[in-house]
Amino acid sequence: EDVLSPREIEVLALICEELSTKEIAEKLFLSPRTVDTHRKHILQKTGMQTLVGLVKWAFRYGLVSA
Repeated sequence: EDVLSPREIEVLALICEELSTKEIAEKLFLSPRTVDTHRKHILQKTGMQTLVGLVKWAFRYGLVSA
């Protein structure tokens, strides 16, 4: 069972706040490509295929709150 890294959880929380890749990159001092890579890994680890599914998964498992 894969576990999300602390950085992946940060990226996931910002995705759930509806920030764009560029906004996430600026906020975390990363390149947009690095953010895309984190997103890809998060999707793989969670088994989700879409960002909507990913957001639902994050709320279901209590990684983010409303």
